[in-house]
Amino acid sequence: MNSIPFRLTFVVLLGLRLLPAAYGQIDPEKRQLIQLGYNQPLEGRGPIAGYAFYYLNKPNFYSTNVTLRLAVAPVYLDSEFGFSGALGPHTDLAVGLAGGGFADTFSEVRAGNYLKKESFTGHGAELSTSVYHLFNPTQQIPLYAVLRGAVHYSTYQRDSDTDNAFTLPDDRVTYLVRAGLRWGGREPLMLPPLAMELSAWYEGQFRADSGSYGYSADRRVEPQSHLFWGRALLAYTLPEWKHYFSVTLTAGTSANADRFSAYRLGSVLPLASEFPLNVPGYYFQEITARRFVLLGGQYSIPLDDAARWNLNGFASAALVDYLPGMEQPGHWNSGVGGGLAYQSPRNTFQISAGYAYGIDAIRSGGRGAHSLGLLCQFDLEARQRTRGAPQIPESPYKSLGLFRIFGGL
Repeated sequence: MNSIPFRLTFVVLLGLRLLPAAYGQIDPEKRQLIQLGYNQPLEGRGPIAGYAFYYLNKPNFYSTNVTLRLAVAPVYLDSEFGFSGALGPHTDLAVGLAGGGFADTFSEVRAGNYLKKESFTGHGAELSTSVYHLFNPTQQIPLYAVLRGAVHYSTYQRDSDTDNAFTLPDDRVTYLVRAGLRWGGREPLMLPPLAMELSAWYEGQFRADSGSYGYSADRRVEPQSHLFWGRALLAYTLPEWKHYFSVTLTAGTSANADRFSAYRLGSVLPLASEFPLNVPGYYFQEITARRFVLLGGQYSIPLDDAARWNLNGFASAALVDYLPGMEQPGHWNSGVGGGLAYQSPRNTFQISAGYAYGIDAIRSGGRGAHSLGLLCQFDLEARQRTRGAPQIPESPYKSLGLFRIFGGL
């Protein structure tokens, strides 16, 4: 962490996280969302696990075929302009620009230990172009093909805790290519009442500058990495009982993965990425994997007739093949949790507080870790919304914001 002392309150600090633009398709729905999420471990100390962001999606921005998608935080900005029908009646084009402080910060976590001496700050900027093609415009459940290319620049610097003997990776330019098929999807909401998705994805990362870093060059930035993953998701609210459940199965593999491209699992932050890899009770991004299978689920039971108050239960289990150098005993990682949630009339406001237990998490006392979590959503357009689009943003963890500057929590 930086040496500047902690000076701001918890609430102010939470406002300094950010959500970048989505990779799904151009969203036809007007949205204004404020999302907050935070996980606090009850033993040990892991990387900062929280986000807070303002998200705007505005169709008909200066023109009927232009959509502005914008996410804002004090030290990070992510924007995308979408042009509906730009390449044909069912093919859209989007151009994005993002960048800011702490976007590429890296936290080293091995075998349940957060190693500050091997962690460092990173800043980044990115220019992207995306193409979205709809195959079945007459069908209720859309099938989209997504093709995205981006140029990303990363620069690194030491934290006050970074070991002087630890060599930082070189600043670099990375060229990104992502292609995918998505049938269905989900809205960028804390608990979408109805969602279904089947999707398959590939992402290639090609680095103009690679090489070694760390202690005596003991770790490497690969010149190229390739990721392959898929997701099956179902969320549904039983109309008579008003019970809510969701089930998600995500699996991924990789070739030539390194610490910057590997899959990272842990914590309970449902909007922490476009494909959140949640394992209750664990530190955020505690597990680093080159291959994994993750099954997660949630069930909510209303406590009153209006279903304003709900009792939640959730669990996840992952079978993991660790990235070399990030191994730990055992390939299973699992966790459970529960809590209480409230939603206001018309769902303009939702809040959920809960407890999570990481069954297989490694801590100084053996296996098992406890944490508390808080999720909050303000939907400023809930009263006007008539339908939802399958859309979810990519990652609020892109910017650590002034959490880093003021020493974290």
